[in-house]
Amino acid sequence: MRTAVSLPDDVSEQAERLAKRRSVHRDEIMADAPREYVARHDPDVVTEALNRVANRKDPDVDPWLRAAARRALERVEW
Repeated sequence: MRTAVSLPDDVSEQAERLAKRRSVHRDEIMADAPREYVARHDPDVVTEALNRVANRKDPDVDPWLRAAARRALERVEW
């Protein structure tokens, strides 16, 4: 989908420089920006990411410590 967005000159110039440094088209930079913003600010996306980390199994972590950490995280309001 095409969307017209107005950017301040300095932001546009920074995006151009970044695109050149990464050897990608400017459009890729412009598509990544809202994707990253949503990933950082959408509570459901943040919760899913935290759940993936919390559900990883590390055989070296004491089961009691894992359970205690999970209980502590469940008491925190995100």
